[in-house]
Amino acid sequence: MNTLQQVRFIWKPIAFLLCLVPAALVVTDAFGLSGQLGANPVEEIQDRLGNWALRFIMIALAVTPLRRLTGYNWLVRFRRMLGLFAFSYVLMHFLAWLILDQGLLWSAIVEDLAKRPFITIGFAALVLLTAMAVTSTNGMRRRLGKRWQQIHNSVYVVGFLGVWHYWWQVKKDITEPLIYATILAVLLGVRLWWIHTRK
Repeated sequence: MNTLQQVRFIWKPIAFLLCLVPAALVVTDAFGLSGQLGANPVEEIQDRLGNWALRFIMIALAVTPLRRLTGYNWLVRFRRMLGLFAFSYVLMHFLAWLILDQGLLWSAIVEDLAKRPFITIGFAALVLLTAMAVTSTNGMRRRLGKRWQQIHNSVYVVGFLGVWHYWWQVKKDITEPLIYATILAVLLGVRLWWIHTRK
């Protein structure tokens, strides 16, 4: 079995199952099977899903730099899967707010949007990720041509919006959003450097 076959039949399934673990733990904790969600379970669910969404965005963004630095071209085969998991966790984060927090009440949703504009920033990130998820297939890539790359380059905008959404949400301790901001800055800086040196 060569490297690509190992990636396809062994490592990708393992990575897929590992990516499901955070969501599975939220569900099992909600039913008290593996832990507890604390005094405010709805907020805990939203925070966990949101944090993992941002982590998956950063991991997906790190694939190409890691591939170029290590020479392991097979790493690129994980990028689409990681991107789709990032979209899934952002969507679950949004649905947790929409259904569990707001109860699908439009009056409450509008009021929350007016009071907390960082939600609008998060929704913009979800819209961009949705566009990337819908066009992630090989068929859509061929159909869109150069436009496909333009759409998927917006993943850096998604990363920026995600960090901004998180940063604006926290009130005092900005340690975690600062860590994500630093990671994003490094990943974007590396990409800009490669573009500059290529020119």
